[in-house]
Amino acid sequence: MSKTVNPSKTRNPLETRGADARVVASYSFCRQVACSQAKNFYWAFRVLPRHKSDAMCAVYAFMRRADDISDDESKSVESRRIEMTEWLEAWRASRTSAASIAENGGAINDPVFCALSDTQQRFNIPDSLLEELVAGTAMDLQPSLEPRSSGHEPIQTYATFDDLYRYCYLVASVVGLVCIRIFGYSDARAEKFAEETGVAFQLTNILRDVKEDVERSRVYLPLDLLDEFGETLEELRSLATGRAMTDRECSMLATLAIRAEKYYLAAPKLLPLLDRDSRAAMWVLVTIYHRLLALIAARKMDVFHKRIALSTPEKLAVLLRGATMAAWNRVVG
Repeated sequence: MSKTVNPSKTRNPLETRGADARVVASYSFCRQVACSQAKNFYWAFRVLPRHKSDAMCAVYAFMRRADDISDDESKSVESRRIEMTEWLEAWRASRTSAASIAENGGAINDPVFCALSDTQQRFNIPDSLLEELVAGTAMDLQPSLEPRSSGHEPIQTYATFDDLYRYCYLVASVVGLVCIRIFGYSDARAEKFAEETGVAFQLTNILRDVKEDVERSRVYLPLDLLDEFGETLEELRSLATGRAMTDRECSMLATLAIRAEKYYLAAPKLLPLLDRDSRAAMWVLVTIYHRLLALIAARKMDVFHKRIALSTPEKLAVLLRGATMAAWNRVVG
């Protein structure tokens, strides 16, 4: 991927270009989606300059729609596959026609597509990255029938950690690669560091959500890890229904946590490579996710009996420090 432009050196493009009301309204819609659903991500959006925050909200709203289609268990997997295909084709059509629509004074009807198109233009985000993101989400609609799950519905699994890494890359690292284009960077090393930080975030999510995922017939713990510790899919199901964890199972999850810690080492290398006005946002994200992993470890990896999350006061403390950092960076920048 080529180096990104440095958008932080300009004023808010919505102001300099006199964006039409439809584009402004589209960004407002995406911000409402992010505010109501983004959870950890929205805490980081709040310390970005407004034009970068708007762009992050547009990207999030696009991601959210793909996730919602994939996760809507009121519909069959086949229905969700069809809906995902139709939605993706609608987005592609909006991208193909975006230039001619603009030339003719028209507008893209979908507010998410409209805001995202503007974001892609301003921050040089290629369609290929967003295609990869949707491809990762769509992997959740392609469950594999694991032989050891006989007598149960098909369950999604990953044979090896390499297979799981590919999934993490598509659903999280690609998001990181999009984010750093919005944040701004000039050193290509930022791309690898963003990839690894994204994997760290996703492994943290996987550990936090093991119980909920098992209940939805999704097991993101790779099968080679289960085999290493003599764990079966049936035993994971029994944990999800309330059985106490064994030391062996705690060690199994700790092994994945250690892998996540390895990838978190990329984050402090990434931060100084980002534009100064975006470093605080990345710091907020890394701090929240890394503290979540630490909290899981402090609970001795027991993610089955109570959902583990940082409290609102803890997140507010992180946000306050991030806002202070952002203000200082504006002064010295």
